[in-house]
Amino acid sequence: MAEEKIKEIAYNYGNLLKKSILFKDFDHELLLKAFKSFDAHASSYKKGEFLHPAGAPLRKFGFILSGIIQVCMDDLNGNRMIMANVSVGDSFGESLSFLQIEETLVYIQAVENSEILWLSPPALFESTPDDFNRQLMKKFTELLAFRTLSMNSRIQILSKLTIKEKLLTYFSEISSQTKSSTFTVPLSRDDMASFIGTNRSALSRELSLMKKDGILDYYKNTFKLLKK
Repeated sequence: MAEEKIKEIAYNYGNLLKKSILFKDFDHELLLKAFKSFDAHASSYKKGEFLHPAGAPLRKFGFILSGIIQVCMDDLNGNRMIMANVSVGDSFGESLSFLQIEETLVYIQAVENSEILWLSPPALFESTPDDFNRQLMKKFTELLAFRTLSMNSRIQILSKLTIKEKLLTYFSEISSQTKSSTFTVPLSRDDMASFIGTNRSALSRELSLMKKDGILDYYKNTFKLLKK
């Protein structure tokens, strides 16, 4: 049953998977071969369900086939901090699963009903290092490097001193990624506040001031940068 499910995923999500650094340029047969090297399996989660609890080792990293998940941790005061908001076509947990840290501070939760393809780095690196597995190792290393760059962007946001600066850095990043001054933010107001390290009241107040000052305009989750 598990093997049939993996074959079904390779068939149904092949085009999505091939957009990832990890599976770029792979045909159907190579996808199945890669799944075997990573000891892949798939799991479904309902909205609000935890994929991984804090304090437990993360043995595999995940690739989002459908839905949205959040990688979070609590600060010293017990307040939730969103480390990453991960949607379809992206992955999470690469570094933790590769390092096999016994106790992790992060926890992972489904924001929507989600289907996850789980992949194990140790299964790859402990297997026979033939040419294909060496290729996969190189791709996985590239994925780790890309994730490091993503974390640098997160640090840039958190390092800003004011809420206004944090928001402008965050919005500018999304604007750059979408190549448009108008974009949709994939976070609720509560989640956006958690992501930049503030509370909802302070966030809403700053957004109103920025709109009044002509820096940006917005309606619900759609924003437009007017000036920086």
